[in-house]
Amino acid sequence: MIARSERLAAVMRDIDLANAGDPRSVLVDGIDKAYEVVYSERMGERLAKMYPDASEILRIAARSQHIRRWDIPRARYPDGRGGYNAWRRACQEHHAGLIAEILARHGYAAAEIDHVAKLIKKQQLKSDPESQALENVVDVVFVEHYIEDFLAGHPDYDEERLVDIIGKILRKMNAKGHAEVLALPLRPGLRDLIGKAMARDAPAKPAETGKE
Repeated sequence: MIARSERLAAVMRDIDLANAGDPRSVLVDGIDKAYEVVYSERMGERLAKMYPDASEILRIAARSQHIRRWDIPRARYPDGRGGYNAWRRACQEHHAGLIAEILARHGYAAAEIDHVAKLIKKQQLKSDPESQALENVVDVVFVEHYIEDFLAGHPDYDEERLVDIIGKILRKMNAKGHAEVLALPLRPGLRDLIGKAMARDAPAKPAETGKE
C-alpha cells in the first residue's frame, strides 16, 4: 500500500504537470516558468506559512486552485460583472473536475474528492473553516503578487473605485487574513488604499454615554 505522504506527493506532481502546459510564462528569480505553476507554488507556500497544520485536502485544494485556468479564457465571456461571475463559475467547475480526475487516479475516496471540490468552489465560505482559510490564502497571494499588475492595467480607475474593489476582496477575508495582508511589505500608496478600504468597512463603535 502506498503511504499517504507518497500519494500526496504524486498528486502534487500531477498538478504541476497539468499546469506546465500553460502557454503563459513569468520570470521568477531569473527562471522562466509556466504562469500557473508559479501561482500554484505561491499558493502552497502561503498556505504553509499561514496554516502550517493544514489538512491534506486543504493543501491539495490550494495547489489546484487555478489548475489549467488558461483552458477557459476570460474573453469567452461578456464584459461586466455578470460575464465575470459566469467565467469564475466555469473556471471553478473546470478546476474541480480536473483535480477530481487526478485524485480518483490516485485512489482518493469520493468524500475526499467532493471536499476538495467544495473548497475550490468557495462553498460555505463563512461557515467552513477550511473554505475560509483557502479564501484568506487566495487573497493574500493576490495582494502580494498580483494586485500591482491589476492596478497598472486600470489607470483610469479613481481612488474611490480602487478602494471599493479592494474592500470587496477584504470582505471575503477574516481577521487572520487582514493581519497577513498588513504584514506584507507593501508600497505606501497601496497600503494607504488598503487602510482606507478597511476603515470604510470597520464596524461603527457605539456612542459613549455619560453617567447622570
